[in-house]
Amino acid sequence: MKLGAFSISLNVKNLNNSKAFYEKLGFSVFAGDITMNYLIMKNGNALVGLFQGMFPNNILTFNPGWDENATALSSFDDVRKIQAHLKSKNLKLEQEADEKSTGPASIMLTDPDGNQILIDQHV
Repeated sequence: MKLGAFSISLNVKNLNNSKAFYEKLGFSVFAGDITMNYLIMKNGNALVGLFQGMFPNNILTFNPGWDENATALSSFDDVRKIQAHLKSKNLKLEQEADEKSTGPASIMLTDPDGNQILIDQHV
């Protein structure tokens, strides 16, 4: 099962402070909009999303169909296929994709330690 590009989405208290901190670690702005309270920071293959006031906890994010440059892949496991696999393993999903749909969709689950996992397909 291919989950796609990985990033961590951080719930930050002050977007400008977090941006400055991650820039000191060698990250640069890759995507997002500071006026919309989010930025995606990149350092090599590492992606860190900074989100102010958008969700209560940090989230592990996977993007089926994208590489770490947000470039569409020609071959990938669709989020609905991933969903079917996870359900076959008796994993509880908090958010499911419509199995009859195609294209962009997302699913969400939580690991045993309470960490949220978002599998968010944009293609």
